[in-house]
Amino acid sequence: MDLNKVLYISQEISPYLPDTPMALMSRQLPQAIQEKGAEVRIFMPKYGYINERRHQLHEVIRLSGMNLIIDDTDHPLIIKVATLQPARMQVYFIFNEDYFNKNISEELETDLSPLDNDERSIFFVRGTLETMKKQRWVPDVIHCSGWLSALAPLYIKDFYGDDPSFQNAKVVYTIFDNELPEPFDVRFYEKLKFDGMKESNIKALKDKKADLLELTKLALKHSDGVIQGSENIDPEIMDFITKSKIPFLPYQKSEDFNVETYAEFYQSL
Repeated sequence: MDLNKVLYISQEISPYLPDTPMALMSRQLPQAIQEKGAEVRIFMPKYGYINERRHQLHEVIRLSGMNLIIDDTDHPLIIKVATLQPARMQVYFIFNEDYFNKNISEELETDLSPLDNDERSIFFVRGTLETMKKQRWVPDVIHCSGWLSALAPLYIKDFYGDDPSFQNAKVVYTIFDNELPEPFDVRFYEKLKFDGMKESNIKALKDKKADLLELTKLALKHSDGVIQGSENIDPEIMDFITKSKIPFLPYQKSEDFNVETYAEFYQSL
């Protein structure tokens, strides 16, 4: 495999969160790709649910301390890391007290305070990409999973469009049948505009509360490839993929998991 570096940005990863199809795939695939010889980095949010002591998370001081401005407000970025054994894979966690809890809760922040999910998503995506820049780590493929990562393709192709760190990266988005707790705030368009997004990329969001369908379409419009992560996907999304002619990898049952299928899909892009 000629791919040298693959960045994974995922909403859920096992064993830090319960074993959903997304969490399991986001754990299994990076390990398999790493075992094929690629260098892998993985990012997820640091939810309050994640027990730092049990999973041996610690703050990466040299990467923390940056401030991200979202909707004209400063939010300090904290980066934590843990090592997944026995794979010896490092998982990086994006944390900020405004968007993620310090205390352990059975419910995730995305459900507890859904009105913050638009900014939570912006913070998670920008925090991940800024950390990659700081590490001077240039990925060949960036694989995003879950609606919380849906803004990553847009940010990579627009906000960071001229950045050498991401200019040549191919972006893959995996669609799952997970639900968005509530549509994004009606000011979501304004918040993206504040970040300097091109009008042509976000005009479909103006004066509306973006639901899961709108978010998914936004991700797909800026992706180089799409993977079907759940057996049943909204027919409207499947129709959008067909009409857009985006390179597409159909659903693979977990029991039929074959890393070659994914490696070849990455390579084809």
